[in-house]
Amino acid sequence: MITASPPLSLYLHLPWCVKKCPYCDFNSHELRTAAPVDSYVDALLADLEADLPMVWGRTLSSIFIGGGTPSLFPPAAIGRLLSAVAARIPLRPGAEITMEANPGALESGPLADYRQAGVNRLSLGVQSFSDHSLSQLGRVHDGSTALQAMEQAGKAGFDSINLDLMYALPTQDLAEMRADLNQAIALAPDHISHYQLTLEPNTAFHHRPPPQMPDDDLAWEMQSLAHELLAEAGYQQYEVSAFARSGLASQHNLNYWRFGDYLGVGAGAHGKITNGAKGVVERTIKQRHPKQYLNSAGKTVECRTLSSSDLVFEFMLGALRLREGFSLADFDHRTGLDRSELEPGLSEALEKKLLSQDGDDLTPTDLGFRYLNDLQALFLNDE
Repeated sequence: MITASPPLSLYLHLPWCVKKCPYCDFNSHELRTAAPVDSYVDALLADLEADLPMVWGRTLSSIFIGGGTPSLFPPAAIGRLLSAVAARIPLRPGAEITMEANPGALESGPLADYRQAGVNRLSLGVQSFSDHSLSQLGRVHDGSTALQAMEQAGKAGFDSINLDLMYALPTQDLAEMRADLNQAIALAPDHISHYQLTLEPNTAFHHRPPPQMPDDDLAWEMQSLAHELLAEAGYQQYEVSAFARSGLASQHNLNYWRFGDYLGVGAGAHGKITNGAKGVVERTIKQRHPKQYLNSAGKTVECRTLSSSDLVFEFMLGALRLREGFSLADFDHRTGLDRSELEPGLSEALEKKLLSQDGDDLTPTDLGFRYLNDLQALFLNDE
């Protein structure tokens, strides 16, 4: 039985982009006319109000404004949104408030104005500093624009800055990956998300794969070299694709991976909430298409209670992404299940040396991290 609620976060989804990238499988939509800024903020707030009864008396530990490209919305709209959120749900003092932005979409207002509006952490979708790679990725900015965006972010007074960078790009070799990452490190962001380009279903790249993609062996070489370079520069890997200076890991993302709760507000947003009264965990999904979302004022289209097998897999899906791993006590408290529900997967993972155990604490080994999908699959109930 679940006896206490975990920390609570809020995800706000703004679904529009200047252009849909061919590798992107997020719920994002090319902006062909002016964004319906005011009506969409109104819909977000109506959506949030409808969700409030699920979280009465709780406090937000973080807010993440994602997309799409949230920086297409002007600072005044972001400020109105954040002020309205704070009027409805109390925020923990010093709560992390992140907004995603793309270097090619910063015309809506100076970054300092977003900081004034209440955003204290910026996540910049740079992806690469190579003009050739950016062109192949379908990005709307070039390398110099990316450098300018990082400079602007630093001057704007943000408490923390994340830089998104991809590797294993079409035609990319080891030297080019090293140059990209060294450029990112030279800019000294607090946090670097370094992740491999993958061809996800329902993307343009999946249907028409770009030529000269690095093979698995080269991608592994890139990943191994990147981990060495980042460690030498003082970045600690705390999650599969996330590296941060000491004490600057993303609190919002950590809450996801630790099976915390979060409200999902916005077109296509997913939420996960612990219902203490019922002793269950529930998943919510909102209308996916922006037009339908606006017409329904953010109506929830699905709310389901997670089964025991769902809870096992979802807990492990996140926990195994973390270098810190998890404790069996955390599993008990967050899922309300007995730890025996982890069998036979747990014993098999230990036997294959994909996990190591120290008392109640379990940690993915280097081998487990390399074959993470195989490790996670051990806890998937095919039924």
